[in-house]
Amino acid sequence: MSLKNICNMSFFLTILCLCVNSLFSHAADTISANQSLSGDQTIVSSGGIFELGFFSPGNSSKYYIGIWYKRIPEKAIVWVANREIPISNKDSAQLRVLDGNLVLLNESQIKIWSTDLTSTASNSSVIAVLLDNGNLILREKSGSNSTLWESFNNPSDTWMPGAKIGYDKRTKRGRFLTSWKNSEDPAPGLFSDEFDPNGTQYVMMWNRSKQYWTSGSWDGHRFSLIPEMGLFRIYNFTYVDNENESYFTFTRTNPSTITRFNMDVSGRVKQRLLMNNESWNVFGSQPRQQCEVYAYCGAFGICNQDSLPFCSCLPGFKIKHDNDWSLMDYSAGCVREISLQCENNGSTSNEKNDKFLMNSNLSLPLRSQLLTSGSIGECEGACLSNCSCSAYAYDGSQCSLWNGELFNLQQLAEGDGSGKDVYVRLSASSSLFVKSKNDKQIVIGSVVGSVVAVLVILAIVFAVVFSRRRLMAGKSKVVEGFLVAFGYKDLQNATKNFSEKLGGGGFGSVYKGTLPDSTVVAVKKLESVSQGEKQFRAEVSTIGIIQHVNLVRLRGFCVQGNNKMLVYDYMQNGSLDSHLFDVKKSNILKWKTRYQIALGVAKGLAYLHENCKNCIIHFDVKPENVLLDNEFCPKVADFGLAKLLGGNFSRVLTTMRGTIGYLAPEWISGVEVTAKADVYSYGMMLFELVSGKRNTTNSEDENVRYFPYWAASVTIEGGDILDLLDPVLEREGDIEEVSNICKVACWCVQGDASVRPSMGQVVQILEGVMDVNLPPLPRWLQVLAETPAHSALYS
Repeated sequence: MSLKNICNMSFFLTILCLCVNSLFSHAADTISANQSLSGDQTIVSSGGIFELGFFSPGNSSKYYIGIWYKRIPEKAIVWVANREIPISNKDSAQLRVLDGNLVLLNESQIKIWSTDLTSTASNSSVIAVLLDNGNLILREKSGSNSTLWESFNNPSDTWMPGAKIGYDKRTKRGRFLTSWKNSEDPAPGLFSDEFDPNGTQYVMMWNRSKQYWTSGSWDGHRFSLIPEMGLFRIYNFTYVDNENESYFTFTRTNPSTITRFNMDVSGRVKQRLLMNNESWNVFGSQPRQQCEVYAYCGAFGICNQDSLPFCSCLPGFKIKHDNDWSLMDYSAGCVREISLQCENNGSTSNEKNDKFLMNSNLSLPLRSQLLTSGSIGECEGACLSNCSCSAYAYDGSQCSLWNGELFNLQQLAEGDGSGKDVYVRLSASSSLFVKSKNDKQIVIGSVVGSVVAVLVILAIVFAVVFSRRRLMAGKSKVVEGFLVAFGYKDLQNATKNFSEKLGGGGFGSVYKGTLPDSTVVAVKKLESVSQGEKQFRAEVSTIGIIQHVNLVRLRGFCVQGNNKMLVYDYMQNGSLDSHLFDVKKSNILKWKTRYQIALGVAKGLAYLHENCKNCIIHFDVKPENVLLDNEFCPKVADFGLAKLLGGNFSRVLTTMRGTIGYLAPEWISGVEVTAKADVYSYGMMLFELVSGKRNTTNSEDENVRYFPYWAASVTIEGGDILDLLDPVLEREGDIEEVSNICKVACWCVQGDASVRPSMGQVVQILEGVMDVNLPPLPRWLQVLAETPAHSALYS
């Protein structure tokens, strides 16, 4: 054999060996003593579910050892080894078994991470294995039960099914979740989710020192302050307390459901569910509101729950580190645009060079110094006399002073009632105080012009009111085209002391009434209204000008003391639920009527979302809030009432019965709620229009199918579409219309709000202007169908 052939064969064998070695190193789930991971090499769990190797988060140039889901396009890192010490060259770094430990050597072959066991096991007898549950274990080669170390006992930011979060009594160490520093840096951040063994509860901490959320105590089934645990039973939680440890762990009710808990960089624990094996859907968050996270926006930052991004700087301040904010790390907060003079020259005060800027409707920062002060001027003087004093607030008798940086500022909604004026110290040379002569002239001109305009408007208003009163004095109190301000006695007489109740809900009770001119009306007595009279009148006026054939007309209102009521047109045929769910079926709704009701409701919601000056989200779309006139034309009721109740809609939901079944996943999760939440609720209502039954029943029969999921399966996978119809219709329905309604419903209840249609698009589909494609199977419905939760939502 020639030298050339020998060389060729040698080269071929070398390549073959490398390929074989690469194949085994990539496919194996184990790292043994004679193996190591470098570069792009990975190990994969035996079932191909999880993968371990080097990764670089986002646009970072740094590398870490981590574990992630193997088959999911949207990579989700569930564990990181070297969180605090990254490497810069993965090709020359090594993850290997050394001295009975799993260790990570950097590009200089220096140990930067280790399992740190004091085991005397020989190097050749120890192996590292990646399991199909995502747990990386170190054990002796001889037996599978000799686990020496496991990643589940050393979590980073993610809690996986089967892992323990709790307290090790032997080592006196807690097992807790810690957020990443930012979206590209897995180093431990400021927020942690920890187990409190004294209260058998979970608490969230800022900087391991300040508690800002608690789960409430465990009662054996759920945490007392997380009531929704009883709504979506996707997990089975277990609490264990013995001489060695106390901890919580959880399993999935459906093993095929892929889910995890994640301590997010936002300081909130998010429950994530894999949808369609492609993307992660957040279906639960604690705390519910972003601004409940302590010091989320850092020093001198303001958190505003109603804006995105949530964080901004106080006027006169600027972002301290722009790059951090772009990576969702707001902890560094803001700094003054112009430093205070006393900070530069070392003086103790700066009375001549500093001023205060009032910031309205803020929550007060913590750690204030309280003084009894006779006037606001004395309060301001007390702050000016100390250079470290950053702000003050005055409530008429008590002065609050804050030294140093201000944390946990929150911009509250107008009418919240708990907001205060906070006076923040700035340099007198700030542009917020300095105005030129021209600026002053412009201000004076604007003031004069405004005064003149106000006087003209007042004259017009006076003339209109005077004219209305003359008309009302000669006739009845109902004046066409105007909202009438009724007195309490008027409505008490009209409703015969509120004796004939038509119904009720989260916003209050509704009574039938008759006005002096024999007009029949519906009077709604509102509950839990937080606004004062002025704001209530303003909000009612906004609702009053909204006119649409598919919206219930508001005739007037009453605001007298704590009594706040709205007066609507009376709908002869009552609410839609009485015709769908009444077992007597006294007025059977034919299919054509149901289709027109679906179309009319869509038009009404489309008008609220797309045609009003400001988008109005209903927040409570359900059959009870769809009223029918004498010709069964649908009228959407209770629109705009969430705003009337002061913006804290979550408080209202806790009083509602039967509303949970219509809530979009994003509303329950606490993430941003948009008009697409109404679209979801509308979709759930469409299923009920088809079936004539509640989507959720109290039936204990396990064979009873969850209708929305059954209807979606028949629509998408093929089947007898008329078999879905309400039995009282005896299959009398247009196949194309029934199919269209079901397709629209499936699109409306998609877990991802961004893929749901707008209500305007729904109208076009139902009118036949736009074709509708076959939707994907809504995974969220499958989750609900596979848990017992849907059978208890209306109990």
